[in-house]
Amino acid sequence: MPIPHCTLAGSPFGTAPDGRPVHRRRLDSCSGVSADVLTLGGIVAGLRVPDRCGDVGDIVLGLPDMAAYCAPHPYLGALIGRYANRIAGGEFTLDGETHRVPVTDRGHALHGGPDGFHRRVWKGGPASGNGDGLTALHLELRSVDGDMGFPGTLDVEVTYSLDRSGTLAIAYRARTDRATVVNLTNHSNFNLAGAGTGHVLGHTLELDAGAYLPVSAEAIPLDPPVPTAGTAFDFRTAHPIGDRIARQDTQLTAAGGYDHCWVLVPVRTPGELRRAARLADPGSGRRMEVWTTEPGIQVYTGNTLDGSLSGADAKPYERHGAVCLETQHFPDSPNRPEYPSTVLRPGEEYRTRTEFGFPHLKA
Repeated sequence: MPIPHCTLAGSPFGTAPDGRPVHRRRLDSCSGVSADVLTLGGIVAGLRVPDRCGDVGDIVLGLPDMAAYCAPHPYLGALIGRYANRIAGGEFTLDGETHRVPVTDRGHALHGGPDGFHRRVWKGGPASGNGDGLTALHLELRSVDGDMGFPGTLDVEVTYSLDRSGTLAIAYRARTDRATVVNLTNHSNFNLAGAGTGHVLGHTLELDAGAYLPVSAEAIPLDPPVPTAGTAFDFRTAHPIGDRIARQDTQLTAAGGYDHCWVLVPVRTPGELRRAARLADPGSGRRMEVWTTEPGIQVYTGNTLDGSLSGADAKPYERHGAVCLETQHFPDSPNRPEYPSTVLRPGEEYRTRTEFGFPHLKA
């Protein structure tokens, strides 16, 4: 039987508040996996994956239309930048100069500020043909000097690709004309049973990490990384997300669940892909592996979802209705010289890659 071509198709989706058109691009693989990406915010608006019986379901939380994406929402599926996660007090000092980013979360800067990359319309188009079994969407964005308080004009390129096996890869590149800080990620909310089907507390999670960063009540890192052994944060072996989420632990009660950065097992060669996480839903049989070049992974268990948002099928997204697996550098790194650096200087290139694979499709 001939192998079907992987394809990239597009269609108009709506108009951004600034009047620019927004498109929805569909990446189709040869394995039954497909992904929809918006040029608004580089949002992964859909990710359809077969279950153990071959039935396809959407496993990321999306919104029904352009109006919903333009209204406030918890970064569903979006590209995050210029700095993912938090910067304490919304300020940092670089080369002796203090820079201030708008504060949006309990007095701290979160996810690049209120008009971060998640709110921008990206320039997008196909990145490759179909003959090699890869379908890809290339997105570009220029963030000017002073954008949300960050120094330097930053030229960003993000490529989403699907290969024949159904692996969704996100490759990030950036260059600057002035020293700045950069930390990019994707904020997809995963429910392997299907978006809007209930909570993910029965999903099992395994993290290739033996330490995590405890945080203050305002989600700012406290001391150096702490070993997870013997704590509710030990996912070195697969464990149901919900088993310890309600434990009387100040780290969990303050956040309403997990919203922490785990320190991944180091790699020998910088830029080398390493496995970061395994997520599995026993009911559907769907399994997902996350591989990345980044040093950390922020796990967020949908603690503030409250049923007020829903997808195109009107199924509400309830509390703990998804889990985010955000590969990234550590929060507040610009103020923490002991953390891996997020500084990018002229002549250097920021380059990272994260892959989401589905091993149950190969079984």
